[in-house]
Amino acid sequence: MDFQSTEKKSQTESKSILPGGVVGILGGGQLGRMLAIAARRMGYSVHAYEPQQDCPAGQICDLEVNAPYTDTTSLKKFANGVDVVSFEFENIPRSAIETVSEIRPVHPRGEVLHICQNREREKTFLHANGFPCAPFRVIDSAASLAEALQEIGTPSVLKTADFGYDGKGQIKLEAGADANEVWKRFGAPRGVLEKWISFRAELSVVSARGTDGKTVSFPVSENQHEHHILDLSIVPARFPAEALESATRLAAQITEALDVVGLLAVEFFLTNENQLVVNELAPRPHNSGHFTFDACITSQFEQQLRAVCGLPLGSPELMSPVVMWNLLGDLWNKGEPDWNVILDNPRAKLHLYGKSEARPGRKMGHVCVLADSTEEAIRQIEEMKQRIRR
Repeated sequence: MDFQSTEKKSQTESKSILPGGVVGILGGGQLGRMLAIAARRMGYSVHAYEPQQDCPAGQICDLEVNAPYTDTTSLKKFANGVDVVSFEFENIPRSAIETVSEIRPVHPRGEVLHICQNREREKTFLHANGFPCAPFRVIDSAASLAEALQEIGTPSVLKTADFGYDGKGQIKLEAGADANEVWKRFGAPRGVLEKWISFRAELSVVSARGTDGKTVSFPVSENQHEHHILDLSIVPARFPAEALESATRLAAQITEALDVVGLLAVEFFLTNENQLVVNELAPRPHNSGHFTFDACITSQFEQQLRAVCGLPLGSPELMSPVVMWNLLGDLWNKGEPDWNVILDNPRAKLHLYGKSEARPGRKMGHVCVLADSTEEAIRQIEEMKQRIRR
């Protein structure tokens, strides 16, 4: 096999759930939608639990349950109607996972979600297990921020402990920053101050781990952001093989250390000295892994399904160089985009998420362009960008 594979017996090994079974998804966004597409294709029924009506996942599922995550009665009824449960985003109360897991297996387990949904717990886990991450201090007051600034120095980044994604809940601090003023603006009761990392690239790896402890990883993605939101994912990543191999190895090690069953996306900074620093973890499919839907033998969504159902994992082999471009709501500023700009390209794959309202910065869909090289795919996407924005 030409992909990295490791094996460690999982503590949560369970009986396989074969096609014909019912998969439950907590969360109804686009990640749940694409998981549902993969599951339906393989013969599973799919139920989605989502507070908001007409969610992207619900449009694909056999059943959409709309109720708050605090509604214990609805959660129990949902759990009793499925065979296994996974989730598609982190901001689900742990109490909801615990309620469901009393009735049906939930993968990844609640403790993984608990660690990854909070930066303080995530950084503490990484540091305690010897994984490379930026120096950090936990902040809960202006006084602790002032002390941490003395220790960490500037530039540095103050991040909320909870509910941060796409650059939200972050303040970059420069020399001379006033701790009292910064704390007043911060608006959160607890945060993490991290040393600023100068980097040459942002990379990510999506690893899958089954109930048998076997771990396989998708190719490393090179990620380019605009305004803190992912713009392009480029695969294969255009950096030294040693760095890519190290990223793959670290992602698998972190997945094992967390005893994940399902997926774990690991985001890295590649420093100017070619050292890897773990930035964030996500125990679910990841935006930077969308390329797998079109360019890999097994997509990250099918792999998630295989892992949580106790099936053998599929090959993550890359079949073609590919670049993924995120379609944000800004494209709708002048009305519905001219999709012919994309569809005219026979090697472009358009994915729209079924969201009813386009807002600036909102992820509405994505495009994958397969080409003979990543440079050619980037060129074609840049041409699309210019034409579709006219």
